[in-house]
Amino acid sequence: MPGLVHVVDDDDSFRTAIARRLKLAGYDVATYASAQDLLDAAPDDAQPGCILLDVWIPGLSGPDLQTRLVASGSTLPIIFLTGHADTPTTVQAIKAGAEDFLTKPVSSEQLIAAIERALVRQRAAQAHRGRLETFRIHLATLTHRERQVFDLIVRGRINKQIAHELGTTERTVKAHRHQVMEKMQVHSLAELVSIAERLGMLDTSDD
Repeated sequence: MPGLVHVVDDDDSFRTAIARRLKLAGYDVATYASAQDLLDAAPDDAQPGCILLDVWIPGLSGPDLQTRLVASGSTLPIIFLTGHADTPTTVQAIKAGAEDFLTKPVSSEQLIAAIERALVRQRAAQAHRGRLETFRIHLATLTHRERQVFDLIVRGRINKQIAHELGTTERTVKAHRHQVMEKMQVHSLAELVSIAERLGMLDTSDD
């Protein structure tokens, strides 16, 4: 699975060695001597890739860079590499969304396996975001009345109740309901409810 690996480490010889190993494995590699260098480069997270990040680097530390990237909306998976792992730092990094936490020296097999996992997770996350965006686009095609019907359908209202709430007839509600299903490109109520849940349109206060 090809991808671009961003290596952030202040040790020149380590960066060179890691880059060589990764290129032999078929990856594209970009190296940075500091966290700020990577921030300045503003790597594109739309393409397959991940970040190999040292924990203790001069200036902005690895965990600090992780915080900055998350805040900026970056979805590039982060794999931490460190010569001296301590439990609190590891826990903090994983809780903040780090993909993995490896201790130097790391074998090529262990490193490649971690990168492969990161790329698989990134691909799944991108596919999920793509589906959500498609749902939002479909939702935007609904008329005001169709959107009202959609909101009531996914909250379990039957046609008769919807007609009463909207002050219209069941026949009209059925027509709107048909249009909603067509425009949202679904075939069942369960699919419609699933979309509403994924888009965060249903919460625990809904009856």
